[in-house]
Amino acid sequence: MASGDSTKRRLTILGSTGSIGTNTLDVIDRLGGRDRFEVAALTGNGNIPLLAEQARRLGAELAVTADDNLYQDLKSALAGSGIAVAAGRSGLTEAAERDAGWVMAAIVGNAGLAPTLAAARRGADIALANKECLVSAGSLFVDAVKMGGGRLLPVDSEHNAIFQVLENDQRHAVERIILTASGGPFRTKSLDEMRHVTAATARAHPNWSMGLKISIDSASMFNKALEMIEARHLFGLNPEQIEVIVHPQSVIHSMVGYSDGSVLAQLGCPDMRTAIGYALSYPSRCDLPVERLDFAKLSRLDFEAPDEIRFPALRLARRAMESGGVQGAVLNGAKETALEAFIKGRAGFLAMAEIVEKVMDALADLPAAATMDDVFAADEKARQMAAGLIR
Repeated sequence: MASGDSTKRRLTILGSTGSIGTNTLDVIDRLGGRDRFEVAALTGNGNIPLLAEQARRLGAELAVTADDNLYQDLKSALAGSGIAVAAGRSGLTEAAERDAGWVMAAIVGNAGLAPTLAAARRGADIALANKECLVSAGSLFVDAVKMGGGRLLPVDSEHNAIFQVLENDQRHAVERIILTASGGPFRTKSLDEMRHVTAATARAHPNWSMGLKISIDSASMFNKALEMIEARHLFGLNPEQIEVIVHPQSVIHSMVGYSDGSVLAQLGCPDMRTAIGYALSYPSRCDLPVERLDFAKLSRLDFEAPDEIRFPALRLARRAMESGGVQGAVLNGAKETALEAFIKGRAGFLAMAEIVEKVMDALADLPAAATMDDVFAADEKARQMAAGLIR
């Protein structure tokens, strides 16, 4: 460890004020807080009071707001603390490049891609909660992690579950992985009912407490679509080896099927801290105050095939995987634009997938990405085209 108390573990949290970030800080607090961890940097966006409180409580060396316009607000909130302050894209990169062996990558959207890539290139272990790193820039990002020499530790509950039960010396025997999906709040709704839902109803996830955008992504199953693409890059699988099953109870978080017919599953009560704690303590396990499964009270575990007519995002993900190239970036860029329009009441719930498919049709022939600039260019084209369709 290059600096600080050698008995403590140095870490950085990119996106500390979101749901993943706040749960990460809760895990850190419960595992000893400042007695066991040194916080090199924390980053947030608009919630300056929370970011400042977190930085003071954990004695962070650097606090960063992604919003350039809020630099003075953050500086004032941390006046006299001795904590360095930065803002904007350069500030996020500065946070990612600080000496820290473990980095939680929890910035939502493409804004998290550049700082996470910077942390990977310098060899940090990446606890990955940002989907765009693998969806938009899968091969480039995986190569950067390998070249940096760090480890990629998935934090999404589904990928973390696979990570826990995927036997490294038996990868040759893996036939398939099965990602579980709760089905969200509209699992039993008809297409006609889904045409009229609002952002407020779409954010009401039945099992998980998450932010607005990820809750809506879950309701449309775009969240699961992105996870399919992520899984391909995380575990080196072919598209046909990745399956999705709807499991409303969210007790089984995902499964791995082997060539001898065995299926290994990871189970637990729905709590993001389990996956976060595993990524933080890997390869050990830590003590967490999460609810324990009571099998006597589990009356049933239900499973059903996903309906790709009502949830076409899954079909679009498979198309993106099979096409390769920058189609993941195209899908994600169009999806983010359509999602913003839905939140603002400018596009219907079902229209999101329609917009994404039209953009993928129009940009089907884009060349594969050789650099991150190619990824950003594909993303921007997709966003512009989606915005045009919405207008």
